[in-house]
Amino acid sequence: MTGNELKELLAASPEECHRRLMKEYGRYVYAIVFNKLRSCGTREDIEECFCDVFTDIFLRFEYNERYVSDIRGYIGTVAKHKAIDRFRSLSAAERYNTHADEEELAELVSDISVDELVDGSELRRILLDKIKELGEPDATILMQKFYYNRKSSEIAESISMTASSVRSRLTRAMGKLRIKLAEAGITR
Repeated sequence: MTGNELKELLAASPEECHRRLMKEYGRYVYAIVFNKLRSCGTREDIEECFCDVFTDIFLRFEYNERYVSDIRGYIGTVAKHKAIDRFRSLSAAERYNTHADEEELAELVSDISVDELVDGSELRRILLDKIKELGEPDATILMQKFYYNRKSSEIAESISMTASSVRSRLTRAMGKLRIKLAEAGITR
């Protein structure tokens, strides 16, 4: 839709003009508003700003040669300015207000189990201790391979060995580690 079409449609049928503008540029405006307000606004804030953009366009659109060819740019500019204004007002309001309702508090409930977290931390501590007990260079090879996901050739370069030596040491170190973990009561 061009500025000329908008002017003609606005003169003929304002309601149809509003419908066509919303249909053609609704997603575009919503994307602009959403991107500006998603960090501070609620869904209602975004929808309200979206409506304000089209209200402003409908009430204040002035036929101007500059807008004839670039109606999309005009609408995008209005949307951006409205969203920035709303962002500023929401950000200023948030500095002074703190509110929490039951729905928001329910969303804060974590699905993390403290028991599982502690068990996992304890297991990692035991595993790291058993790896350290293997001594060097086995401990370094295991850490580089499984914690840092490095290739045998990269590990070999960093510890001055050949890649085949790293692979054979890795295999033997894994066997020793399995035995140590089994002695500590940890199996698959």
